[in-house]
Amino acid sequence: MDIYLLEAIINGILLGGVLALLALGLNLIFGVVDVVWISYADIVMCGMYAVYFLYAQYHLPLPLACLLAVIGSACLGILVHRLIIEPVLDSPPLNQLLATGGLLFFLQSFATLLFGTDFRNIGVRLPVIEIATMYISFTRLIAFGVALVGAFALYFFLKKTYVGTAIRAIAQDREIVALMGIDQRRIYLVVSAIGGALAGLAACLLALQYDVHPFIGNTFGPVIFMICVLGGLGNMLGGFFAAFIISLIIAIGGYYWSTELSYVFAFSFFIVLMFIRPRGLFTP
Repeated sequence: MDIYLLEAIINGILLGGVLALLALGLNLIFGVVDVVWISYADIVMCGMYAVYFLYAQYHLPLPLACLLAVIGSACLGILVHRLIIEPVLDSPPLNQLLATGGLLFFLQSFATLLFGTDFRNIGVRLPVIEIATMYISFTRLIAFGVALVGAFALYFFLKKTYVGTAIRAIAQDREIVALMGIDQRRIYLVVSAIGGALAGLAACLLALQYDVHPFIGNTFGPVIFMICVLGGLGNMLGGFFAAFIISLIIAIGGYYWSTELSYVFAFSFFIVLMFIRPRGLFTP
C-alpha cells in the first residue's frame, strides 16, 4: 500500500473519533427528546470560544479551561432545552426545526457581534510523530483517545446507571415509561446536559486542531447531520460507525483529489445510500 495513502487513512480514522463523539451527542438528543438540534454544531462553536478565551486570554491551565468549557456547554444545553426546545415539544416537527434553525443564526450573529469574524487560535503546538516516513499528528492522536474515552464513558453511563436505564427506556417507548412514574421532563434536561457536554468535549478537541470563528459550525454541522442520518437518526451505534465511514471517504478523497472534492464524494455517497437505505445504513 502507498505509505501516503496509509497516512491519509490513519488521519481519517483519527478525525472520525471526534465526529463520532458529536454524532453520539446529537443522536442521543434526537433518540430521547425526539427533536433534531439544527444548531448543535454551533454549541461546539461556543465551546471552542470558551476554550480560547479561558486558555489564550485569561491564561488558565488548558485542562481547567477544557473542564470549564465542557461544564459551560452542558449548561448551555440545558438552557437551550428550557428556552427553545421545551416550548415547542408538542409542536409539529417543522416548528421544532425552525426554532433550532433560528437558534443557529442567532448564535452565529451574536458571536460575530461580540468577537468579529477573525480566526482565533489557542496557540497549542504539539509534535508530529514520524513512523516509517508517515507523519501522524499527535494532536489528533490525543483527540481520538479522549473521544473514545468519552464515548465509552457515555456507554457505561447508559448501561450501568438508573438514569441511563431511564434514558434508554424513553428512547424505546416513551408512552410506557410515562406509566412507570419516570419524570420525562427531568430526563430530557439530563439528556440535553449530556448532549451539550459532549459538544463541549468535542469543542476542546477541535480547538487544538482548528481556528475558531463564528461560522466554524458550518464546517462540521452538515457532516454531523449526514453521519447521523446515514447511521440512522437516533441510532447511536450506527452513527458511531457512520462517522468513520464518512471520515475515511473524506480522507481518501482528499489524498487522491482535493479536500473540497472529497466532501462532494462523501455527500454523493450519502445521497445514493439514502435511495437504497432511506432509514439509514445501520437501521433494520
